[in-house]
Amino acid sequence: MFAATTVICVRKDGKVAIGGDGQVTFASNVILKAHACKVRKMYHDRVLAGFAGSVADSLTLFDKFERKLEEYRGNLLRAAVELARDWRLDRILRRLEALLVVADLEHLLVISGSGEVIEPDDGIAAVGSGGPYALAAARALLRHSDLDAAGIVRAALEIASSICIYTNDHITVETL
Repeated sequence: MFAATTVICVRKDGKVAIGGDGQVTFASNVILKAHACKVRKMYHDRVLAGFAGSVADSLTLFDKFERKLEEYRGNLLRAAVELARDWRLDRILRRLEALLVVADLEHLLVISGSGEVIEPDDGIAAVGSGGPYALAAARALLRHSDLDAAGIVRAALEIASSICIYTNDHITVETL
């Protein structure tokens, strides 16, 4: 759905890590930036968030999500549901093209503009053009390695960057 990025989040052994590549692609054939940061910590460093999609739209959603976290005192589920509701119902917001992956130590969610708030069954979520590659790699690493959450995120992104032309190997990883 959204080209030019890969963001993945993994929960393992009471820890959570999110990572993203650094490539910003324009018109499907021009790399505008190689060292962008698509993941960040929020709400007193207790929540992780990453985006795939239009940069301006994603940054707008980051800002709106951070306000929801403040409004609901860090309650990730409530903030996510309220953001998804606003995103879907608001005439201006519903035009934003992005996906958010958000997590705290208890929950991992994918939020979309069509109103979905999805919690993956296996504690792994990946979005963007390289998302399916990173997801497959992370599932295999989770089952067949001793890597921690951050190690799985980094390795999965490295694998995705070797396959997906819209994903590079400038990787940013944040952990809780």
